[in-house]
Amino acid sequence: MYKNVLQAIEGIEIYPLISFSIFFLFFLGLLVYVALMDKKYLQSMSSIACEDENHETITLDSAKQ
Repeated sequence: MYKNVLQAIEGIEIYPLISFSIFFLFFLGLLVYVALMDKKYLQSMSSIACEDENHETITLDSAKQ
């Protein structure tokens, strides 16, 4: 039943192509954005999780104590 309803809609075949195009372009844009990001910014963001409230970097040796 649903198959017949969808087949009766004019131009329905374009919607999957539009959806795939949006999906593909979004992730392609995201990939380009990540590839072109400033490496110093990425390094500073990756070290945030290792800092305590006083902005001191926690090392493995100090974490064991």
